[in-house]
Amino acid sequence: MLCGDVGVQIAFLAISWHIFILTHQPFDLGLIGFTMFLPALILAIPSGMIADRFDRRLVVTIGRVVEMACAAALLLLVTMGVTALPLYLAVVAVLGSERALGRPAEKSYLRNIVDAERYLNAQATYASGREITTIGGPALGGMLIAISTNAAFTASIVLALISAVAFALLRVRRQVRAPEPQSWTTALAGLAFMRSRPVILGAITLDLFAVLFGGATALMPVYAATILHIGPAGLGYLRSAPAVGAAIVAAFVSRRPPRERVGKLSFMSAIGFGVATIVFGLSTNLWLSLGALVVLGAFDVVGGVLRNGFVQLNTPDAMRGRVTAVQSVFTTTSNELGAFESGTAAALIGTVPSVVGGGIATLIVAAICARLFPSLWEAERLEVTDAA
Repeated sequence: MLCGDVGVQIAFLAISWHIFILTHQPFDLGLIGFTMFLPALILAIPSGMIADRFDRRLVVTIGRVVEMACAAALLLLVTMGVTALPLYLAVVAVLGSERALGRPAEKSYLRNIVDAERYLNAQATYASGREITTIGGPALGGMLIAISTNAAFTASIVLALISAVAFALLRVRRQVRAPEPQSWTTALAGLAFMRSRPVILGAITLDLFAVLFGGATALMPVYAATILHIGPAGLGYLRSAPAVGAAIVAAFVSRRPPRERVGKLSFMSAIGFGVATIVFGLSTNLWLSLGALVVLGAFDVVGGVLRNGFVQLNTPDAMRGRVTAVQSVFTTTSNELGAFESGTAAALIGTVPSVVGGGIATLIVAAICARLFPSLWEAERLEVTDAA
C-alpha cells in the first residue's frame, strides 16, 4: 500500500506543478482536484459492491497496474510537449476512477487481517508508516521535478509496479461472505446502515467538511511560486510538512491509542486542524508555514485514526466495502473536492483569503457537528459491534 501511495503522491505533485507552470491559473489546480473527485462520486455504489463481492487483494492489485499506466500516459504527454489541459485532465480522470473503484477494497483490507482488539494500534501504525512515506514522497517528488517532470513520472511508474507485484504475491485467507441478491437495496445498504448509526454518520460528516473547507494542500504550488518564492523543491517541503507532524503523532498513538473520551478528542483534532490552516494561510515566512503544516498534520492524523476506527470497528465485514465506499466519497475524496473548492475560491477572492476562510469554516463545522451528533461528542470509546 505505502509504496503505491508514494507513487501517486509523486505523480499528483508533478501534474499539479506542470499544469500551474503551463497556465499559471489557480483555478486549473482546482480542476485537477475536481476531476479526481467526480469519478469517486459517480462510482461510489459500484466500488462498494466490488469490495464486498470480489477478492479485495485482486482489486487493489489491478488498481496499481492502472496507476502505472496513468503515470506512463502523463509521462508521454509531457515528453511530447502537449499543452492542452483537457488531455491531462482525461488521464487524471482515469486515475480518479481507479482510485474510486479500488479505495474501498484497500481501506477495508486491513480489518480483514487484524483482530478488532488490535485494530486501533494497527491503524495508527499504518498511519505512521503512511505519513513517513508522505514525508518522503513529496520531498522526493519535489527534487525529481527540480531535475525534470519526466523523472518524477518515471519514479511513479516504478513505484506502482513494485506495489502491484507486492500485492499480487500477498497471500491472506479470504473472508467467506454469504451471497446477497444484486439489487438497489443491496447496493444502497451501506447508506441505510450509516443512517442507523449516528456515531458513524457523525464521524464521516465531520471528516467531510473539515477536509473540504481546510483544503490548503491544493494551493501549495501557488504559495511555493508566488508567496514564499521557494520553487519546486520548496513545494516538496511544504507537501511533506504535514506528514512530519502526522508521523510523530501516529507513532505515539500506535503505542498508546486513546481509550477514553475519543469523541471529544475527535472534535478537538478538527478544531486544531482549522486553527493550523488559518496560521498557514496568513504566513509569509517559510519556517512559520512549515510549523503550521506540521501541527496541521498532527491534528489531522489523530482525527483520521479515530474517525476511521468508529467506522471500521462498528461495521460488519459483509457490508464494510459499501460503507467504506460511502466514507471514501465523504472523506478521502473530499480532499479532491476540497482542492476544487480551494482553487475556485482562490480564483474569486484570492489565495490567502481562500485558505484562511477555509480554516474558519472548519471551526464552524466542528461546532455544528457537535450539536447535530451528540452521541459522537459523548463517545467514551470506540464501540466494537463487528464480529468480522
